[in-house]
Amino acid sequence: MTTTTTPSDPASSWPADLSAFCFEVPHSSESLLFESAKGIRLSDAAGRSYLDALSGVFVTCFGYDCEPIVGAVTRQLRTLPFNPPLHGTNRAALELARALVDLAPPGITAAKLVNGGSEAVEAAMRLARLHHRARGNPGKVKVLSYYHGYHGATFGSLSLTGRPDVTRFGPGLPGIVHVWPPDCLESFWDVPPEKSGALAASMIERTIEAEGPDSVAAIVMEPVIHLRGMAIAPDDYLARVREVCDRHDVLLVFDEIVTGFGRTGAPFAAQTFGVTPDILCVGKGISGGYAPLAAVLMAGHVAEALGETGGPVSFAPSHTYAANPLAAAAGLAAVTLFREGGYQERIAELAAYTEPRLRALAEAHGATLRAVGLLYGVKLTAATAATREGAERLGERVASACLRRGLIIRGQDDWVVLAPAFVTTPAEVDEILGILGEALDEVRGAGR
Repeated sequence: MTTTTTPSDPASSWPADLSAFCFEVPHSSESLLFESAKGIRLSDAAGRSYLDALSGVFVTCFGYDCEPIVGAVTRQLRTLPFNPPLHGTNRAALELARALVDLAPPGITAAKLVNGGSEAVEAAMRLARLHHRARGNPGKVKVLSYYHGYHGATFGSLSLTGRPDVTRFGPGLPGIVHVWPPDCLESFWDVPPEKSGALAASMIERTIEAEGPDSVAAIVMEPVIHLRGMAIAPDDYLARVREVCDRHDVLLVFDEIVTGFGRTGAPFAAQTFGVTPDILCVGKGISGGYAPLAAVLMAGHVAEALGETGGPVSFAPSHTYAANPLAAAAGLAAVTLFREGGYQERIAELAAYTEPRLRALAEAHGATLRAVGLLYGVKLTAATAATREGAERLGERVASACLRRGLIIRGQDDWVVLAPAFVTTPAEVDEILGILGEALDEVRGAGR
C-alpha cells in the first residue's frame, strides 16, 4: 500500500532554541510539532499527515473537529470563562455532575470534578481515608494497588504506580502496598488464565489480612491494565475482589481514566464487567480532549462523609481550575453526545469490524490480541521478530515503524496498543491495519 512521505525535513520545522520548554517525554528525532487536526488525522509543522489510532492518548474519542463540543466551549467562553471557586460554581458544572451520576452504575450518587486523572486518583485516596475516619476508623489509611499498574504522575498517584521506573524519585508515600494482578501471575509464574483470577483475589485478601484489616482503607485498580498491554480482568475476578473488600470494609476504587466513557463498550468498565466499585476515577474521554477534565464518582455511602444524605456535598481542599466552566461545558457536551448520539451502537459496530481483522493480523505475525470494546492490546512475541536479538524493545520498534509511515499508536516492552476514535470509519480501520501490518513485517525482517 502507499505510505505517507515527509514533504520536508521534520527537524527544520522546529524553532532553533527549545531550551525554554520542558517536554513530557524526551525530545528525539521522532518528536512532532503538531499544527492542526481534523477527524482522526493530525498534521505537523513539516506538512506531514498522521492517522491517529490512539485517540491522542485514549482521549479524542469524537475526533479533532467535533462541532457540538466546540460550539459548547465557544458559547461558554463568551458567557462565563471562569468563576470565583471559593464563592460558588457554575451551571455547566452542576449539569455535568448530574449527567455523570446518571451515566454511572446504580448506587453512584455524587461527582467531584477535577482537572486530570492523577488528581482524581489522589482525591480518591483522600476520600477513602476520610470515609473511614468519619465512621470511626481513623487507622484505616493504607491503600493497595497493583505492581505494574499506572495511576498518574503526581506524587501520590505515582506512589500507587508499582513500576520499577518510578523509583528514581525516591520512596513513595507511606502506606502504599502493592499486590500482583492476574496478568502478572500468568506471565511471571505460568499460572493458567482460568486460575489466575481466583489466585490473585485470594492473594489480595491474604495481603489485607497480613497488613491488618483495621489498617487498610482501599484498593485502587485498573479493570484493564494499560501498561500490561491492555490486560483484561479475568471472568469473575473483579466480583471476587468486590467480595474481599466487603468482608474487610475496604473501599474498592476503579481507575477508569482509560476505560471510561464507552471505551470498553459500556459507559464504564464497571458496567462491562458487572461490578460496581465504591469510587470511580474517570477522565480522558470525559471531555473528548477539548478541555483538561476528570472526575471522582462516589457511591452514596462514601458521599455521606461529605454532607447530608440527598443534599449538597463538599470535598476540600480543591484546585483553582476544578469545575472550571469551560472544562465543564466541554464535558457536558461530550457526555451528552455520547448518551444521545448512538455511540454505544457505533462502538459495537466499529469493534465488530475491527477486532477480527486485527486479531487475524496479530496472529499472522506470531502475536496475540487482547480486545474489549475499542481497546486493543497486541502482545508481541519473539516470533514477531526476525532474530532473538531483534526481540528487544519490540513494542517501541513497532510503534516507531508505524510513526515513520504516518500512524500513531503506542508501543512499549512486548506490546502495542490501539484505541481508535469512535468516529473512525471502516476505510480508516483498513488503512490503520495496513500500516500496522507493514510495521510488523519490518520488525520481523521483511518489507525493508
